[in-house]
Amino acid sequence: MRLTVFGATGGIGQEIVTQALAAGHEVTAVVRDPARFTVTGPGLQVFRADLKEGESLREAVAGRDAVLSGLGARKRADAGIAAKLTRSVLWAMEAEGTRRLLVVSAAPLGPVPERQPLLDRTMLAAVNTALKAVYDDLRTMEEELARSTTDWTSVRPPRLLNKPLTGSYRTVVGGSPRRGRMIGRADVAHAMLAMVDDPATVKQGVGVAY
Repeated sequence: MRLTVFGATGGIGQEIVTQALAAGHEVTAVVRDPARFTVTGPGLQVFRADLKEGESLREAVAGRDAVLSGLGARKRADAGIAAKLTRSVLWAMEAEGTRRLLVVSAAPLGPVPERQPLLDRTMLAAVNTALKAVYDDLRTMEEELARSTTDWTSVRPPRLLNKPLTGSYRTVVGGSPRRGRMIGRADVAHAMLAMVDDPATVKQGVGVAY
């Protein structure tokens, strides 16, 4: 496939690029600062762009089979960036007629699983309070997706870890894995690539966790 990856310098974005190249896909990595991007390999194109301007992104998404995005706030002070930058991506995709889009959101935006243990519910409430601005940003992003003409999927992981790819995790379309408390960034990337051509995930939020 021909794939474009936004947020390619982030933890999940770099994993998407690395795994996609290993699988033989052609990958366009969109970055603001190429000096921060260290992934190399056959089939890779590094595309420098101002992510705030949708017009500058059209070339990066034109003719692609899918666009995958790891864009989002890395700290509370960045809240607002996910919706703003995703809006630019959506504009470019709709202008070029590119339809498939997968983004990283967060588990707290998904429904609480049935029979979720009290400890998990308590932890979720605490996290929602502490990171309210970040989750409000992601909620706005998901609202933008729902209004778009794209075939979107919002992937919702819980606490992210830096650990090697396992390929062993749970996904729930339209829901959240019960007791799903954490997942590695490499496995989130793996799950996103697996969902690219899965019609069951189109226009859905998908919970993913160990």
